[in-house]
Amino acid sequence: MPVTKVLTAGIGEVDLRGIDAYRQRGGYTQWERVVRDLQPVDILNIAEKSGLRGRGGAGFPTGRKWSFLPKDKNVRYLVCNCDEAEPGTFKDHMLLEEAPHLVLEGMLIGAYAIASHHAFIYIRGEFLRGYEIFSAALEQARAAGFVGTNIFGTGFDLEITVHRGAGAYICGEETAMLNSLEGKRGEPRLKPPFPAVEGLYSKPTIVNNVETLAYLVPILERGPEWFAAVGTERSKGYKIVSVSGHVQKPGNYEIALGTPVREIIELAGGLRPGRTLMAVQPGGGSSACIFEEQLDWPYDYESMAKAGSMLGSGAFVVFDDTTDFVNCAYNLVRFFSHESCGQCTPCREGGSWMERVLERLVHARGVPGDYEMLLRIAGSITGLNLCPLGDSIEPFLKSVMLRFPEAFKARIVQTRETANA
Repeated sequence: MPVTKVLTAGIGEVDLRGIDAYRQRGGYTQWERVVRDLQPVDILNIAEKSGLRGRGGAGFPTGRKWSFLPKDKNVRYLVCNCDEAEPGTFKDHMLLEEAPHLVLEGMLIGAYAIASHHAFIYIRGEFLRGYEIFSAALEQARAAGFVGTNIFGTGFDLEITVHRGAGAYICGEETAMLNSLEGKRGEPRLKPPFPAVEGLYSKPTIVNNVETLAYLVPILERGPEWFAAVGTERSKGYKIVSVSGHVQKPGNYEIALGTPVREIIELAGGLRPGRTLMAVQPGGGSSACIFEEQLDWPYDYESMAKAGSMLGSGAFVVFDDTTDFVNCAYNLVRFFSHESCGQCTPCREGGSWMERVLERLVHARGVPGDYEMLLRIAGSITGLNLCPLGDSIEPFLKSVMLRFPEAFKARIVQTRETANA
């Protein structure tokens, strides 16, 4: 099976939370090399040559994203997004708790690459243990002279601020995160201007995912050609996939992009004995399902989009024949409805309506027209909101409604008059 441990190397074998253990494995060597020998433009060129794309969901090329920053020397910020709240995703949580120095070194390199002297990490409020572990790692690195002023005696200064969220899913969206960092309500901003032009405190800002920044360390160590040689033409390198659902060995698996979907299921021990595969959600709660006929498709950004879904942040959820898809759809829609910031009418009202209709169906109190109304509302709220949360309500629901229509129609057992009685 194609498992290559890059970011996950040593996890479960060595305690990498301490700086000594991390440095014994070469930790902070690349950070020192960067500060002493390289210029920011060198890091940008390395990132572009490697083909590294954002591992937080959008999959945008990292080097190109950095290049959008203004060319002036004004203040700019790096923000590391660790507000991992997408249903089914737990890779950043693992890296934060098990390899905090790797995450920190990646942040330092990313900040240097954009000529930033102040970087922030926004940690999901529920990740208390991860916050404590990372904060301890930061203090160790500061005591060693890797963070702060005059780093390695070069005159380069870089400060890191750790910020905890308060449990709002919407703050995973980069502009809502920036509002939250500024002490405001976590609501998405109208774009443009984009954060690279006007972000945190109205200064140019780059927001990168934990996994994205962590990959900078091995890319610098082994060279961009090493990373670019793995994967597909447009989806380069490795990816941590969080596999859950109806598999025998759920967990995080680091794979080469382009690995067939079927092999990822097999890596996680395959289905439970005697069970039949019904669907796979390849990109977390926001993604549509793919089905048995697509199991041999490569797991990469382009192939998953062509299959009508997305790779997203790498949350890979497997459903077997014991699944109640009506209940699954209800739980997801209820989640997105609850997490809506309420700023956009289609998301706020549409999500609430769909939640109520699905609740009727879960309890077998559906009425004629519910099936059609769900599809109509789902299609009506997509593409009309400031951020992707409103668009996230439709994909899973629509994919399973069209694939398993009888599961939903079987819950329609009453007339409207009976339901209102």
